[in-house]
Amino acid sequence: QVQLVESGGGLVQPGGSLRLSCTASGSSFSPSAMGWYRQAPGKQRELVASIRRVGSTNYADSVKGRFAISRDNAKNTVALQMNSLKPEDTAVYYCNALLFQRDYWGQGTQVTVSS
Repeated sequence: QVQLVESGGGLVQPGGSLRLSCTASGSSFSPSAMGWYRQAPGKQRELVASIRRVGSTNYADSVKGRFAISRDNAKNTVALQMNSLKPEDTAVYYCNALLFQRDYWGQGTQVTVSS
């Protein structure tokens, strides 16, 4: 069983930055992929960014050039650096880990971009 604990959400003005962090625990194996999803009110959960154990990354078109995902395999942590934030980035952000073809989710952290 994998537990994911997120931190770093909050309120930021448009154009500002936030950094989300997530730590995975409960398994001696490193997840094959880790990533971040988000869900805005009235919308479906969507992929923001993901990173595989070998380091390859994938980003939603809406965040390319503004967000950067990174990972520390030794510590089983994943981070999302979010720059040039826009009001449309407002959502609950969820950490995700894929281990042995099973998805695990964090509890979510609120990101609000507003002046």
